[in-house]
Amino acid sequence: MRDYYSTDPEFMECFEHFAFDEVINEEGQTLEEPLRHMAVLAALLGCQGIDEFRLELPRALDAGLTPVMVKEVVYQAVDYLGIGRVLPFLDAVNDILTSRGVKLPLEGQATATMDNRLEKGAAAQAEIFGEHMKEAWKTGHINRWLAANCFGDYYTRNGLDLKQREMITFCFLAAQGGCEPQLTAHAKGNMNLGNDKAFLIRVVSQCLPYIGYPRSLNAISCINKAAEN
Repeated sequence: MRDYYSTDPEFMECFEHFAFDEVINEEGQTLEEPLRHMAVLAALLGCQGIDEFRLELPRALDAGLTPVMVKEVVYQAVDYLGIGRVLPFLDAVNDILTSRGVKLPLEGQATATMDNRLEKGAAAQAEIFGEHMKEAWKTGHINRWLAANCFGDYYTRNGLDLKQREMITFCFLAAQGGCEPQLTAHAKGNMNLGNDKAFLIRVVSQCLPYIGYPRSLNAISCINKAAEN
């Protein structure tokens, strides 16, 4: 690990004061510690911050995230980032969990089968976005994959609830940028589940040191747009 305190002391003073004091303690913008760390991990996946992810993961585990929760964040990221961008993060999680004495593989969390994944996925979509989503999978093979794979294979798993899954999806999309239509849709999905506008702004605020101002401001715009609909 590089010693930035020796090579870049002024930068470290500025960054750590902002990220670990000012942002975390900003009045009206705080999140419960486990939830904050979950959002940050998802944002680091989204922006491809693998080195910072390796630093953040031990903090997240110490703050109360379980190995199962961490794995579920990484698994779900594949649907929004692709395996090409997620595999290094899965390797990092396995390395860190193993170094902490966690036995792998973890207990299975799947609830859907190959026979009912489409049905269960469409039901999860409908719970998040509305009843019209029960038929959306019929409009093309990509939408069928979306229902069966993204929502059926992953959203139906144990380890995280739907509100947590929609929050991390929002973080994946906000952090990678260029996905504003999907980000607006998932902001609305979050709101439908009870993750309201104020909550999502708190999430963006806590992720800002990791994804920067442009993508954070874009995310706020998407939240505002979703709240108007």
